[in-house]
Amino acid sequence: MSSKFEIVKRYYDFGMWTKSQVHAAVYRAWITPEEYKLITGEEYQGGEI
Repeated sequence: MSSKFEIVKRYYDFGMWTKSQVHAAVYRAWITPEEYKLITGEEYQGGEI
């Protein structure tokens, strides 16, 4: 797991972050596209939002 996975997941699970913010975490290389799917349940669509 990426070093920031647990933080990003917790923020998303508690409703503090949107999917867009989780997407930005992938774009910034805080988490991987695979971890995005684990967090949101959706495939990561690359690129900047």
